[in-house]
Amino acid sequence: MTNPPPPGDWNDPTRSAQPASSPLDPTMVSSPPVPTQPGPSDPYSPADPYAGGQAAPGQPVAYAPPGYPPPYPGYGYPPPPKNNGLAIASLVLSLVGLTSCGITAPIGAILGHVAQSQIRTSGEAGEGMAKAGIIVGWIVTALMLLGIAAYAAIIIFAVSNADSSTSSY
Repeated sequence: MTNPPPPGDWNDPTRSAQPASSPLDPTMVSSPPVPTQPGPSDPYSPADPYAGGQAAPGQPVAYAPPGYPPPYPGYGYPPPPKNNGLAIASLVLSLVGLTSCGITAPIGAILGHVAQSQIRTSGEAGEGMAKAGIIVGWIVTALMLLGIAAYAAIIIFAVSNADSSTSSY
């Protein structure tokens, strides 16, 4: 059975668990921690250094719990991967092909295929743009070829009808 601590004694959180010895043992006597005084340059220091929750001399000091440490570098969300430049160019040239009678659409479709192969090897973003550039580019190219074929058929039909109508006279 152990005796209770004498009145006014308190547990020192900084002292490790050591076997009890006589209070007169000079190696076991420790002074209570002295609170640090805020400097005169501290704008938030009170006029009375023992005001604001600090203990008077000879009294135990209540320590505040430690705050959170600063965040470590490298943690958090990784930055999103950058878009492939050829995928952007593919989509732009394919869409410009809608207004330029399809001249840039085949270039956009080919750039889309090149962009897709680059995206697979490098892991960049922009696969959807590359796929959209391919689809729009080939559709506009097909429509351009159909338009050229229809224009050529109209010219051939007009020339053949003009020759047959003039030869009957």
